[in-house]
Amino acid sequence: MAKALRRDHRFCEQGQPRKLDDWGALRAWAWGASRALDYFETDKDVDAKQIGIEGLSRYGKAALLAMAYEPRFAIGFIGSSGEGGAKILRRKFGEQVENVASTSEYHWMAGNFLKYAGPLTPNDLPVDAHELVALCAPRPVFISVGSLQVEGGWIDAKGNFLGGVGAGPVYKLLGKKDLGTSDFPPQERPSSPVTSRSVNHAGGHTTGPTGPPF
Repeated sequence: MAKALRRDHRFCEQGQPRKLDDWGALRAWAWGASRALDYFETDKDVDAKQIGIEGLSRYGKAALLAMAYEPRFAIGFIGSSGEGGAKILRRKFGEQVENVASTSEYHWMAGNFLKYAGPLTPNDLPVDAHELVALCAPRPVFISVGSLQVEGGWIDAKGNFLGGVGAGPVYKLLGKKDLGTSDFPPQERPSSPVTSRSVNHAGGHTTGPTGPPF
């Protein structure tokens, strides 16, 4: 496995520091999901064309990356992914780029990302989260978050929703529906179209309550 990691990307460099453009942990986890999919394609008891990917929190970020970069995943269930996931990076609410670039989270990202926590700012980023969601099109993506009262504001439910909204033009370009609204939906009421949906449930940092609507 270590040899495979070094061959396919530069997350493992025989104990040496990563280069600035080398993957962080999120992309490495997404790569691992693709390798699992490789196996499922060899299993005659599995329909590999109907496999989805789900993740919560940091694994929500990784699941969205896996969905964006691996076209074989049929659907994504992205739970409370926050900054670095579906949340708009430039939005000044909840988790910020500076938090992701901190000592506890910097390893999630490529080294070059850290410069947007200083001297550059998130406004200098050439891309934002809606473009990551758009890379999943035309496949369906379900964006799930908890309530402000229970999960709190760190995940930024509206920021995640806006990531889905911003991806809408690409879904429509490819003949699918967008979220159908740019107005943040009431709690427990998913946005209506089935191609790409967003819901803020009444629970906390979990995807459990959104299992049925998913």
